[in-house]
Amino acid sequence: MSGFTATLACDVRLQLRNGFYWAVAFLLIAMLVLIRQLPAFNWGPVLPPLVLGNLSLATFFFIAGLILLEKGEGTLEAQVVTPLTETEYLASKITTLTALSILESVTIVVIAHGWGFDPVALVLGIVLASVLYCLAGFIAVVRYESINEFLFPTMVWVTLFSLPILDYAGVVSTSLMYLHPFQAPLVLLKGAFYPLQSWEWVYGIAYSGLWISLGFVWSRRAFQRFVVARTGAR
Repeated sequence: MSGFTATLACDVRLQLRNGFYWAVAFLLIAMLVLIRQLPAFNWGPVLPPLVLGNLSLATFFFIAGLILLEKGEGTLEAQVVTPLTETEYLASKITTLTALSILESVTIVVIAHGWGFDPVALVLGIVLASVLYCLAGFIAVVRYESINEFLFPTMVWVTLFSLPILDYAGVVSTSLMYLHPFQAPLVLLKGAFYPLQSWEWVYGIAYSGLWISLGFVWSRRAFQRFVVARTGAR
């Protein structure tokens, strides 16, 4: 078994043991009950920002929780002295949480809107946003040792992440929002319900890819600085 495969299995067990999957199941059940109580409603315009905002729970906050759990148990520092690379470590977290996000978000869309959506645009938007959230979550939390230290910075991060949603809702309207990392996956999520122009597809995929590449480099440097350097290993 490769280091990545073994880490993947460990991450799934850790997430299961700490109730991550039960939290998602509870959210989906609550969503189903709530929607059934509401009158008929066109969810198409609402779902792109709703999905993007909800993804922060199953990615940004979940990866932050995982890192703090591993720090508390001492397992994160222990992994530094194993052959496991930073790339494999990050890829495992991103893969498991992105898979969970796809399952959760697609289910929410089907519950609210039925099957009348573009699955390619939806899944692309979910995957790209999830990877960005995971990388941002790791970068944000890896320097802290406890949830109390992380709480205040979390509010700043979440506020910054929410700016494209405010633009989508018309609260803030500026073309500069297209420079925001999460504007690109939001455009793709919108494409699940409304046709996109060719440039929007290119923008959504390419700009997300650019920020994912930058986030991955930043994440590896953060791992070296706040984990490896503190253990004195490697």
